[in-house]
Amino acid sequence: MILTSLLSIMLCFFVFLHNYNPNVQIFVISHNHYLTQAVTILMLDAFCLSSKLLQTFTGHNFCVNNIDYSRFDDNQYICSGSYDNTVRVWDVKNNKQIQLFNGHLGYVYCVKFSPYHYYNHCNTVICSSSSDNTIRFWDIKDNRQLQIFSGHADGICGIDLSSFNYGHYLCSGSFDTTIRLWDVETSKSLHVFKGHENSVWCVDFSPVKSNSDNNDNKSNIIGVIGGNGYTICSGSKDKTIRIWDIETVKPVVVFKGHEHWIRSAKYGSNKLGICGGENTILSGSWDKSIRLWDIRSGQQIQVFNGHTHWVAAVEYSPFVVDNIEFGSSSNVICSGSWDNSIRFWDIRSNKKELHAINGDEDDDGIICLKFIQLKRKRKGNNARSYIKLCYGSGNGPIRIWG
Repeated sequence: MILTSLLSIMLCFFVFLHNYNPNVQIFVISHNHYLTQAVTILMLDAFCLSSKLLQTFTGHNFCVNNIDYSRFDDNQYICSGSYDNTVRVWDVKNNKQIQLFNGHLGYVYCVKFSPYHYYNHCNTVICSSSSDNTIRFWDIKDNRQLQIFSGHADGICGIDLSSFNYGHYLCSGSFDTTIRLWDVETSKSLHVFKGHENSVWCVDFSPVKSNSDNNDNKSNIIGVIGGNGYTICSGSKDKTIRIWDIETVKPVVVFKGHEHWIRSAKYGSNKLGICGGENTILSGSWDKSIRLWDIRSGQQIQVFNGHTHWVAAVEYSPFVVDNIEFGSSSNVICSGSWDNSIRFWDIRSNKKELHAINGDEDDDGIICLKFIQLKRKRKGNNARSYIKLCYGSGNGPIRIWG
């Protein structure tokens, strides 16, 4: 037993020396006295002390409503949608725009990389929603439109692709007050969710349900849409957030508390170690507040105040912060606002923000956020991942901090 413990300590020290980086802390997790794995935890303080503006992408000449990030093979891409009616694709490594899609006839509100097309057809495809009442799919390599979804009676704001079935399903929220569920393969509308009393700004699929006994990722596949208890979250101009059962097409929880439009609402994720994981909803509103909700109790957990203008985006972050008050590390969320700041908050405390990043004076607001994991080559051709923060601004530039 003593020998095992000594070997565990030595291995831990070796892992620490091999992976040392001032931006992370390393914790060793043991079970039954045996070393099982080393986990890197990103510390917010280190990020705040060392972060700076790294890259700027210019091309949009109006507000960037949404961004998404993905790695395909050895390539790293950002896509963006803007009030200038365009969808653009950016090569992160080479810091340049590589594609422009201008087929939409109105504002582009949301963009997403399509996992369905990548896993099933090895194509790099983006889907986008617009005030022209359509959702369109774009093939980056062939520079062409693949599909178009029509069915909503008004502009389409938020869209999301299912965490299950590798993005086989898409949900959309519209100014027509409805949410629709689509089959990406057939382009057919499967369900219409009715209940909101005003425009639906944002939608989000519940995350893949964890299954510790299933290591082949079969839990990502369900046979019938609506199976396995998956839900959709939506935020609306009617000041409510609703959780919808996909199978019954009915709201199961309605959150009330915001005093203005809800602009951003997202499920938590067990992958980030968020307290409560998939049982939490994070929201940002035109009432300048950020709120955290418990799905199980239907109650508000926390409210965060400090922004001086509308909150346009909220994100769960991969960072933690040492908190003496709680005696352990606690999770961190962040928000972007038209006050031109990004603010970080302790998920367990509604006190003043932990840290703030001010946008460039030309940005005119932080409209969307995305944490991205960049890979950089080191000596010996070894790749190392770095967490960065990307945001889209009110005047068009897209910037990466880290």
